[in-house]
Amino acid sequence: MTRADLADAYRGYIACLNARDWPSLGRFVVDDVHYNGKRVGLSGYREMLEGDVRAIPDLHFDIALIITEPPHVAVRLDFECTPAGELFGLPVNGRRISFSENVFYEFLDGRIASVWSVIDKSAIEAQLGGQTGAR
Repeated sequence: MTRADLADAYRGYIACLNARDWPSLGRFVVDDVHYNGKRVGLSGYREMLEGDVRAIPDLHFDIALIITEPPHVAVRLDFECTPAGELFGLPVNGRRISFSENVFYEFLDGRIASVWSVIDKSAIEAQLGGQTGAR
């Protein structure tokens, strides 16, 4: 795949997520997908995404930066959302928050095979005023 092909494939994937088109997820993600070094498979990956949407009903994936270097894609995703309760172990409880996620993908035959994700949890903690109830 060319850089442009990868960018187009990735944008299609994000459109699928934002449309909550879970039955089409397999068009963008391999059956044996890995997430942060662990094999989760397509069904586990889908369950994770569906769980994210349950926790954050207004979740919208906004591509702030995309860099392609076949077979890899590096992305910064920005989020402005209102989680229903806890998010990443933090008691957000309906507050509107903003945060970013830095994600690296490896594509195989035009689909995502591996995902490495780092979420800016400290940005969420700062918005909660440091009152996160340390564990």
